[in-house]
Amino acid sequence: MTERSAIVLSVRPEKMDEYLEAHRNVWPEMLQALRDAGIRNYTIFRQGNQVFGYFEADNLDRAGAYLAAQEVNRGWQDAMAELLEARVPDEGPRRLEEIFRLD
Repeated sequence: MTERSAIVLSVRPEKMDEYLEAHRNVWPEMLQALRDAGIRNYTIFRQGNQVFGYFEADNLDRAGAYLAAQEVNRGWQDAMAELLEARVPDEGPRRLEEIFRLD
């Protein structure tokens, strides 16, 4: 069964251009790690300096554990930490509570 997740992050306003550029050119190894973790349908939206991410996996806990163990993910999170208000943990950001779904 597909599990869904959503996250919200705050980008430092003066770093937004760098954040956008990083996501136009995500490291190929990072993209592969996401795929290998079972992450799919990953989309990020923006409003001001807030970004909203949505993604799916068959098992979100297993995907998070896999990513936490990947060196490329730690490197990506280190690079993004300079652009965000708060560093994302290696196992992933805190998920938003789902309160409504229309299938």
